[in-house]
Amino acid sequence: MSEGRDFQVHSSHWGPYEARLVDGHLEVRAQAGDADPAPLLENIPDSLRHATRVDRPMVRASWLERGPGPGPRVGPFVPISWDEAADLVAGELRRVIDRHGNRAIFGGSYGWSSAGRFHHAQSHVHRFLNVLGGYVGSRATYSAGAAEVFFPHVVAGAEVVARLWHEWEDVVENAELVLAFGGLPRKNTFVASGGIAEHRVDGYLRQLSERGATVVNLSPLRDDYPPHLPSTWIPVRPFGDVPLILAMCWVLISEDRHDTDFLDRYTVGFEQVRRYVLGESDGVPKDPAWAAPLCDVPADEIIALARRASEARTLINTTHSLQRSQHGEQPLWAALTLACLLGEVGHPGRGYAYSLGSMGNNGAPPMAFPVPALPQGANPVRDFIPVARIADLLLGAGETYDYDGQVLTYPDIRLVYWAGGNPFHHHQDLFRLREAFTRPDTVVVHEQYWTSTARLADIVLPATVSLERRDLGAGRHDRRLIAMHQVAAPHGEARDDFEILASIAERLGVARAYTGGRSSDVWLREMYEDLRGSAADVGVSAPSWDEFWRAGGMPIPPQPREGSPIELFRRDPATHRLPTPSGRIELYSEEIASFGYDDCWGHVAWFESTERVSDRDLADGWLQLLANNPATRLHSQLDPGSFSQASKVAGREPVRIHPDDAGPRGIGDGDVVLISNERGACLAGAVVSPDVKAGVVQLSTGAWFEPVEVDGKELCIHGNPNVLTADVGTSRLTQGCSGQLARVRVARFDGRAPDVRVTRAAPG
Repeated sequence: MSEGRDFQVHSSHWGPYEARLVDGHLEVRAQAGDADPAPLLENIPDSLRHATRVDRPMVRASWLERGPGPGPRVGPFVPISWDEAADLVAGELRRVIDRHGNRAIFGGSYGWSSAGRFHHAQSHVHRFLNVLGGYVGSRATYSAGAAEVFFPHVVAGAEVVARLWHEWEDVVENAELVLAFGGLPRKNTFVASGGIAEHRVDGYLRQLSERGATVVNLSPLRDDYPPHLPSTWIPVRPFGDVPLILAMCWVLISEDRHDTDFLDRYTVGFEQVRRYVLGESDGVPKDPAWAAPLCDVPADEIIALARRASEARTLINTTHSLQRSQHGEQPLWAALTLACLLGEVGHPGRGYAYSLGSMGNNGAPPMAFPVPALPQGANPVRDFIPVARIADLLLGAGETYDYDGQVLTYPDIRLVYWAGGNPFHHHQDLFRLREAFTRPDTVVVHEQYWTSTARLADIVLPATVSLERRDLGAGRHDRRLIAMHQVAAPHGEARDDFEILASIAERLGVARAYTGGRSSDVWLREMYEDLRGSAADVGVSAPSWDEFWRAGGMPIPPQPREGSPIELFRRDPATHRLPTPSGRIELYSEEIASFGYDDCWGHVAWFESTERVSDRDLADGWLQLLANNPATRLHSQLDPGSFSQASKVAGREPVRIHPDDAGPRGIGDGDVVLISNERGACLAGAVVSPDVKAGVVQLSTGAWFEPVEVDGKELCIHGNPNVLTADVGTSRLTQGCSGQLARVRVARFDGRAPDVRVTRAAPG
């Protein structure tokens, strides 16, 4: 493909942009019309031809010599031709299916690889494996695994609560007090799955402030609310949200400030909650004096906050982050319960909101018509795992586990097929995950870069990045469909996932079933025509394909509606019943109670966590690790990019530590520190800051995992916090990711810290 002087429209999960190649250098600029473009765009130019790109098919020499089988995935890779690679993968798939059946294949992948609607790696892998007879898949997400299982039991599906209950314009118009549990982090609002045409959240928050509303940022991090906007920071102790909310409920009930009419008409189970909160059921009143040492908020402040909430038009929001810890269902249930006691649920912009601020398009109105997606077909294999149980699956074939009222069994996986994701970013206890990756016979990975997952595979197939292909781009609740133009030729011998899988499918005799007899360009045009049909059904005239492509996109109007699902429920709960057993909000769930789980009861409750750092632990030198999403990249994507690299300290991921914790440990800005616990250890670069609560250290996820032996101990020298986080489910009910919080020790590292190489070069 020849270089062009004209900028071409493209898109990403952090928004649309324009790009061009000039003398081999990629230039990128934000698309006109986006008032608040994401700084993550700065990662793109250096990444296109980075030294860590996978440039040709590679196979591990030991696998090639000895054949498939379990064992450590170590030793060099050797290059092979595409024909050889397709033959090897097709042969191994056939061997596994013939000997062990399709239940022995895990179809990994996570959906964040590309913003494109057609070149969506996860969809392609699943479609391909389905035409082969199916695979073991995963359910839910690392972001919201607890919420996605929990919410349907008590109110509605998590997607409905997150995306359809509230719009930002209603919040701006109606809320006087916003209690933001987990904050409303600006960094998260730059990103949305599939893309986000316009970044509007900062503007809405400005309007909220201009209207005189009060936002209370209830988080261990001051900057979990945009620092340039006014807010009140209450630095809640990690794991302290539930005690704080329960104590606020105690105030409302004890002072007769709760809305009994609302509770009687719209909820079930208040009596069980009342007895628990007042201590009648267990002898422990959940009053402010009980909660204060657990949340580090003084009792009088808890009382004042509860009273203020009862006197204002209040919105209570919980971010994804609160449910990514042990017993992650409880903060959600507690916040929903508090909103019900206030009687605010169902009012526009008030009551309860889930995950406003967790992604940029939450709080946007839904689209007038859907955008197309690649059909994946039906999976004949019934086995699945909750997504965060991948290590348990690979290590525990034949073992049983609880999940959402069921007892399930892990199948015996012989082949892992992964494309479009990096589990050595998302998953917890990475040394355990590395051990789990030694159990299958074969690991096949499609990758653009030599990530940790690629380095621990047997066969690595080089995939194109989105700039090297054409596609359609749009996220959910987006305002524009983007014509994603190809800007650069494929790097080296890289191919699209579609082309890779079509070649393998041909060898297995299922090429037509997989490709549908279409090329990628034909697929794109047909998907666009489907969209034109959907648009016409609601009275919208979409341009022709050629007009759309020349224009670089088309607007998508919002869907007109009479009110959100929760507003309609409040207006008429008999007509607009909720999809729960009672048709109402379940403050007490008979269904959950019937499961008999000791870690998730029939109503909201406070449970102790093995990862909580108590006052005694602090005195003994422990600190609370907060492993949140990064501000300088999406997950681990483009970690070698310039914006991500500029944030590194001493060449490593920065860890923020409060001055009161840094001083006694002799830690200063820029020092390399060792962070450790019983699961593992990593090095990071210290940033001493009062913007993190004392007793807490904050180390973002996404630094590419680089294990190296240092002074006789293997550790991640780059600063990936998931060597420290626990690989346990949130509860027996949801089995979600619980990697947000962990107990750690932090010390200045005075030895010789090896240079980080994983983001600089391909494996040698």
